[in-house]
Amino acid sequence: MTSFTPGELAVMQVLWEHGELKPAEVQERFPEPIKNPALRSYLKILVDKGHVSRRKVGKAFLYKAITKRNSAERSTLRSLIDAYFDGSTTNLILNLIRREKLSESELLELKRLADEPNKSAAEKKK
Repeated sequence: MTSFTPGELAVMQVLWEHGELKPAEVQERFPEPIKNPALRSYLKILVDKGHVSRRKVGKAFLYKAITKRNSAERSTLRSLIDAYFDGSTTNLILNLIRREKLSESELLELKRLADEPNKSAAEKKK
């Protein structure tokens, strides 16, 4: 999957949150002021990349995200893990734990969450 530039990602986040919109509606909801030509450029690029669809209703065009948020998140995270953590999810998690200086209660919560799937699988075997 193609990665997003910061501007493209901002457009995608608006479309994921609000659904199908006219460019003016995207512009109103954009996280920072953006000129119409720049916004239309992002929309065209996203349509060309296949992440957004465009349909004409009367004289207006409506834009809708085709790429699902969770699919984009998964792809971006996989790229990050491959590029910075030698493809190891464990290296990513250890790095986050060490750098974020998680509290003991946060670490215990992570352990509890990590153990949940194991409990479910173990209980199903019984």
